[in-house]
Amino acid sequence: MATEYGHGYGRRNGASDWGAEGNVGRRFRLPAGLRAPFEGRTWRELAYVLLSLPISVLMFTYAVTMLALGAGLLVTFLGIPVLAAGLAGCRGLGALERARARGLLGLEVADPEPLRVRKSGPMAWMGAVLKSGTSWRHLLYAVLHFPWAVFSFAIGASFWAYGWALLTYPVWFWLFPMYGGQDGLQLYGDETHQIYLDNPFEITVTALVGLLFTLATPWIVRALTLVDRLLVHGLLGPSRLATRVVELESDRGVVVDTAAADLRRIERDLHDGAQARLVALAMDLGLAKEKLAEDPRAAAQMVDEAHGEVKTALQELRDLARGIHPAVLTDRGLDAALSAVASRCTVPVQVDVDLASRPAPAIEGIAYFTVSELLQNISKHAQATSAAVDVWRSEDRLMLQVMDNGMGGAEAGANGSSGLAGLAERLDAVDGILVIDSPVGGPTRITAELPWRG
Repeated sequence: MATEYGHGYGRRNGASDWGAEGNVGRRFRLPAGLRAPFEGRTWRELAYVLLSLPISVLMFTYAVTMLALGAGLLVTFLGIPVLAAGLAGCRGLGALERARARGLLGLEVADPEPLRVRKSGPMAWMGAVLKSGTSWRHLLYAVLHFPWAVFSFAIGASFWAYGWALLTYPVWFWLFPMYGGQDGLQLYGDETHQIYLDNPFEITVTALVGLLFTLATPWIVRALTLVDRLLVHGLLGPSRLATRVVELESDRGVVVDTAAADLRRIERDLHDGAQARLVALAMDLGLAKEKLAEDPRAAAQMVDEAHGEVKTALQELRDLARGIHPAVLTDRGLDAALSAVASRCTVPVQVDVDLASRPAPAIEGIAYFTVSELLQNISKHAQATSAAVDVWRSEDRLMLQVMDNGMGGAEAGANGSSGLAGLAERLDAVDGILVIDSPVGGPTRITAELPWRG
């Protein structure tokens, strides 16, 4: 099993110190609060808020018009195609919104499940559109997003415009006395009193207020777009049920591939191991039978050698059976089975199993083979002098943790070819999780989480 242990491997997934724009190792001299008004993210989010108003007006008008027209025409046959066309249009507008959120907010939302049209023809298509929950969620988004877009546009545009206008007032306040015949920006005025911002103190205070507005605007806009993110993700993405179906289909494929790989491994071990020895044993016994009459001593020696081959073949068959499902695991549970695995490890292993009852047999088997593979990794790659295995139950989850004091640097290969990557796929097939904590230089701590299903 090829697992990446050793130098040249940093933190898991290449994690490092990231700047605001995702540049590794970047260092900023200005704090986040001061540089936020000038960051690209702020301007993209502001553009999203400003564009939301005209787009939401279009979507709201289209959705309400088509819904009202279709509902009004339901007394005739025309109502159904009008409703179907309206929902289909909402799905198209939803695709536009997902693209806009992806480009301006950096929000990656998967496309919803496609229409399931079981028969050809316009009637089947209209029925699929009307029965699709995705279509109605897109219609709901078009209706709900309009009032929120009006609110966010008013707040975002006001803070942005007033902030920069007040901040730059010392630069352009000369406009009023020169071209408007006024002393400055008027705060209040009636028949008897007028208050202008025209002296240095008032101009300075105005600029400071504008600075506060300008510094606060990025965070206000960010809070506004948070609601947009929730709307897009919740109404325009795939439903939880559809996402779960996709996950189960993927997990089923992993399980099938794993089972096929295990069958190929068993066939290869039988063909290259016990089967080859049994064939050689049969040939040796045949030769011994022929020599029994003419050379009993040579025949006896050949039988003795065949007896040794039988013992070796039996040991290989026992090892193969243990690799499929060890009898000690079925009879005595994880504690005894993991202790047996730990005794075969090349470094001392402390095993601590704290379970009041046994999980489901399938989960118990996966836990056994997970610990077994991790201990093989330690024996082959970690250069450790000690290791420990902890097993416990946390609510409805079975927790496994394998630790060693080796050289560290373990990570699941990005191409999915390493042993840890394959192990993570097996755990994921049963809703399990594999977490790797292995800095270069060690120690390594690998935690696996499995459903209990007792």
